[in-house]
Amino acid sequence: MSSRRLAVLTSGGDCAGLNAVIRAVTDHAAGTYGWDVIGIKNGHLGLLEDPPLVVKLTPETVRGNVSRTGGTFLGTTTKGDPFAFPDATGKLHDRSGDVIARLKHLGVNALVVIGGDGSLRLFQRLLNGSGISWVGVPKTIDNDVPGTDYAVGFFTAVEVAGEALDRLSSTAESHRRIMVLEVMGRDSGFISLYGGLAGGADVILMPEIPYDIEAMATHIKKLTDNRPSAVLVVAAEGVKPPPGDRRTDSNVGVAIARELQARTGFDARCTVLGHLQRGGSPAMFDRLLASSFGAKAVDLLHSGQTSRLVVWRGGVVTDIPIADAVAGPCFVPIDGELIRTARALGIYIGDTAR
Repeated sequence: MSSRRLAVLTSGGDCAGLNAVIRAVTDHAAGTYGWDVIGIKNGHLGLLEDPPLVVKLTPETVRGNVSRTGGTFLGTTTKGDPFAFPDATGKLHDRSGDVIARLKHLGVNALVVIGGDGSLRLFQRLLNGSGISWVGVPKTIDNDVPGTDYAVGFFTAVEVAGEALDRLSSTAESHRRIMVLEVMGRDSGFISLYGGLAGGADVILMPEIPYDIEAMATHIKKLTDNRPSAVLVVAAEGVKPPPGDRRTDSNVGVAIARELQARTGFDARCTVLGHLQRGGSPAMFDRLLASSFGAKAVDLLHSGQTSRLVVWRGGVVTDIPIADAVAGPCFVPIDGELIRTARALGIYIGDTAR
């Protein structure tokens, strides 16, 4: 293949493992194939600056502790739709053509986009018909990108949730309290399910499965022989209130803790993990995913493929059309193996019959 200039960028919310992808892309593209590699700063926003915000990447610049660090040293963004981009007065303009023009002015003929389903959807629209080859790498702590078993950043978030439950269990035991842990998951409950199972939760709540507060309280009282005792509840932020619930708290975990305290008579407290799930050094499996995904993305571009998404399926790194990955988000299968495992362990996980 002729000499190429490859660009890489991160888009959407941050998570652990992004730098490990950038390192793998750079090492393989520059070190194996001899390509020129540049990093675009701040996602697509870097391409709307004049001049564009770019940095040259070489195996030397990504050596050392890059893959161990959280976040993204290129920066990222969740704002600034290039198809409706605001000027200084707030008036919206279509600047999608500027993004493509800047890429071509930089001599970029191949692009790796590290993002979730929203970012992948944006770049599919941006790059369609542009003549620029591109491959996506899935990343999101919510693990809700269709087509892949796991996305970069998910297992770090699970470890954070599991460790939080470990720490909460000791204070729950000391004070004989119900401890509610609210985790991220606006639409999908993967963090809640995986973290709750790994962290020994007694109750796991997810957006996919409705719950009944009375049934949950009854479960807790039966579990503790109707006496104050340590109880761990993990709830995704997107859990929907039961019909007739007049919840006023902005945090679902706070509301659930209050309702459980009222119905059981046990003290209940809530901890909201929030952005702690996004930060910190990536878990080892996220580093493995990131390295495998980054190298695979470069190989796909080297073989002349485009509009593909690198995915992990059944322990194998493979790829699918981008079109199959942008219809998301995907959800926890309510008849899946881990749901059955939770029920087999006596965990209250909602009522699929409602």
